[in-house]
Amino acid sequence: MSFQQGLSGLNGAAKALNAISNNVANAGTVGFKASQAQFADVFASALTGGGAEQIGIGTQISAVVQQFTQGNIEVTNNPLDIAINGPGFFRMSNDGAITYTRNGQFLIDKDNYIVNGQGYRLTGYAANAAGQILQSSPVEIRINRADLDPSATTTMDMSLNLDSRESVIAGAIDINDPTTYNVSTAATVYDSLGVAHTLTIYFQKSASNAWNIAYGLNGTDITASATGTTIGFDTAGNVSAGGTTTFAIPAATLGTGAAALNFTLDLTAATQFGSAFGVNSITQNGYASGRLTGITVAADGVIQGRYSNGLNRDLGQVVLVNFNNPNGLQALGGNQWAETATSGPPLVNTPGASNLGVLQSAAVETANVDLTAELVAMITAQRNYQANAQSIKTQDAILQTIVNLR
Repeated sequence: MSFQQGLSGLNGAAKALNAISNNVANAGTVGFKASQAQFADVFASALTGGGAEQIGIGTQISAVVQQFTQGNIEVTNNPLDIAINGPGFFRMSNDGAITYTRNGQFLIDKDNYIVNGQGYRLTGYAANAAGQILQSSPVEIRINRADLDPSATTTMDMSLNLDSRESVIAGAIDINDPTTYNVSTAATVYDSLGVAHTLTIYFQKSASNAWNIAYGLNGTDITASATGTTIGFDTAGNVSAGGTTTFAIPAATLGTGAAALNFTLDLTAATQFGSAFGVNSITQNGYASGRLTGITVAADGVIQGRYSNGLNRDLGQVVLVNFNNPNGLQALGGNQWAETATSGPPLVNTPGASNLGVLQSAAVETANVDLTAELVAMITAQRNYQANAQSIKTQDAILQTIVNLR
């Protein structure tokens, strides 16, 4: 009698149970991909080929295949928890040794690198000091925590409406006497040290469709530092004369130790309609120094820093990697895989490009283990084991009968 078939069946059922138990054990592991044991039958080979009465000699494991299907996305409170929605792997560096993972639980270490729980560094594209992403070879992403340097105002655009129904006022504008002007508005400008100054603009209607303008900085009249002090409108209410003013404010007037402030005010978008005075928009390009207060990761992998001065700046970009045959990757444990000849070379690109998925910040991808299916498979593996044990028991009984023949 042959016990080979039953023994191979016991071995196969045990290995299937091992794979199922590993899936169940990792049901709570972020980024885990379930495995499935696949089997093949075994026949004895002969030079003359198999005959019509050839009987198999059992089963064997042909492969343990991981299922790279999408896991559920769960929201977290950590902005550096990143989930991949779609194909792809994060590219990690461990002292230059490259591995790949789907676990996006990251944090910033003492050296300002983005790392996972094992200290492996996330790789991607770096950004220069101006916040421009440099798409070259992926590098370990390091967050620049330096304060954002201040920038002096050089341009200001203002859109507003002056009420055509206002009364004409004679005489010069005195910024300290509200009876000498019709309306005023204020905006903030910044010097080279990032100190904010209040620029106040005073409008006096001097004639039909004509207005005089005076300027104050922090309550001091600086009209003499401006090149444009009038603005005119046509009968349709659009600017027909003036509207552009250049300022050259001496350093002494600023009183902050900053350089002289030179900027251009553009009022060419102003109107003069028969409606109440109102400012529609003010934009200027200066800002104070800023400290990094938070980080977000966009769907395309761009890491953006938020600063205390209200500005945002790109700090880097996460890349994703895919393979022609993900099942050819070598599992290393710790949610890490390594490239092999079977997997093919890594295909690096930005999230959302080619066939890669997109990223979701403050979220993680849970294991793709279906516990209900795994428990049913566990029962099936148990029944298979019991049936193969019964096969061995039956063959043993038959062999005992033969031995007892006289």
